[in-house]
Amino acid sequence: MNRLQANICLICVTLCWSTEVIIFSCIPGDVLPFTTNFICNGIAAILLGICFFRRIKNELSRSGKKLILRCLLLGVLNCGYNSLYMYGIKYFDVSTGAFTFSMTVVVLPVVLITMKKSVGAKTWLSVGLVLAGIVIALGGKMAQIQPLGLLLMLLGCVIRAVFIVKLNDFAKEHDAITLSTFVSVFVSVISFVLWFIFQPETFAAIPWTGTIIASLFIYAYFIVAFAQTLNIFAQKRATATESTIIYSLEIVFSLIWGMILPENLVERAIPTPFHIIGAVLIVAGSIVEIIEFKGKRRLKNVSEKQ
Repeated sequence: MNRLQANICLICVTLCWSTEVIIFSCIPGDVLPFTTNFICNGIAAILLGICFFRRIKNELSRSGKKLILRCLLLGVLNCGYNSLYMYGIKYFDVSTGAFTFSMTVVVLPVVLITMKKSVGAKTWLSVGLVLAGIVIALGGKMAQIQPLGLLLMLLGCVIRAVFIVKLNDFAKEHDAITLSTFVSVFVSVISFVLWFIFQPETFAAIPWTGTIIASLFIYAYFIVAFAQTLNIFAQKRATATESTIIYSLEIVFSLIWGMILPENLVERAIPTPFHIIGAVLIVAGSIVEIIEFKGKRRLKNVSEKQ
């Protein structure tokens, strides 16, 4: 898999993740995100463990304690930014929250510099285009954003940026399926602990209808087991900045779902001209980051020959 193929895989992953809103619409609001994370990541870990037991066992014998500790770190970071988003999103309407969620792409270069990693000029251009898209899409709503909600979302973006950088580093050293399995295990365990701390009285209150059970299994397989594993495979070749900028396309896909899908699946959304301009800029930023310019490739080939 080359970098272009990896980026195409990341686009497919982002497309999968954008369907979360459709699946969540089938789950009642009184089912906590902690509950969903616990159940879905647990199911995903079991599915991956059963299907790839020998492969996981071989990777464990090779990497051992280092792999487990790294997956634990990723699990903590994952639950950290998801929890902050869960509480921060309450201060926003759906569209504003979605665009604010993509501020990770702006935070990431700062995190990379803090970790003493280089950030190229092309990446800064891509980040600038995506940031402009987010600001334009939010439009006049920026003045209505509550400071506490913005603070929670920005903290979530910082933790998510660190998660993406670490996942990108670890994906290059470990088997993708094994990494995905143990990240799911730790996210499930930590989510259960958070669920127990915050609302233990809801343990027996989940309305186990056929629709909820089907939605949880679809989410576990499609969003966690499949998309998360494909994401890790892709990050073996892609960079952290490429991954984050491509993830911002989730907003674009979500806007499309809101326009074309029936109301019994998603809340219909009619995008404003600001949303459309913002989405176009986000797509442009992703294209700039994905494409390798011929001049750059030619110079690289000449240097390799010399």
